[in-house]
Amino acid sequence: MVYPILELWLPRLTKLWLGKVKGIENVPMGSSFIIAPNHSSYYDALLVPVVVIPHIGKKIHPFVNSNYWKNPLARYFLNHGECIPVYVKKEKNTRIKNNIAFQKAIDYINKKEPIMIFPEGSRSYDGKLKKAYTGIARLAIKTKVPILPFGIIGSNKVLPKGKLFPRFRRCKVNIGKPVKLEKYYKKPLSKKTLENATRDIMKELAKLIGQEYNY
Repeated sequence: MVYPILELWLPRLTKLWLGKVKGIENVPMGSSFIIAPNHSSYYDALLVPVVVIPHIGKKIHPFVNSNYWKNPLARYFLNHGECIPVYVKKEKNTRIKNNIAFQKAIDYINKKEPIMIFPEGSRSYDGKLKKAYTGIARLAIKTKVPILPFGIIGSNKVLPKGKLFPRFRRCKVNIGKPVKLEKYYKKPLSKKTLENATRDIMKELAKLIGQEYNY
């Protein structure tokens, strides 16, 4: 049941709302990396794998809000896709659980399998970039792998936040060159270091979607 839905029908449906894709040649081959898309629609979570997986022939392991595991059907598909649950609400053992998620991401990277993280965390209402969290920079510096900026333009018009069904629009994808954070490798992982590294990532992402990142 899972295979025909995820591997056959879902990519075909997703592409109905996909326009031009530029920069697919920038996707690293044969090595691990972290995909960093901007996030303004649920559609983004489907779009990235549909564009990248056929090119690299590997699964992508996205960080996903743990709340989605509460739904049995969603949990079934998330586990099949080997997604990584992250805990955004303060609850018992949140820090321990997120440390486990971080280590799981490292394990996948060591197997040369890509990770996907939405740096902004939650979706943007209007498609404009929000302030990013520093977790993506921490993982990239810790593992010394590049970040692939993945710019999505117009997905908030395809499936706006709060809507259940997509509109008849098409979005565009611009994939940038991998960002390497080598200048931070030998620095202590201080708050300032992580914020500066995150800013480097987001500025490259902003260029791809014609915006500025001023945080």
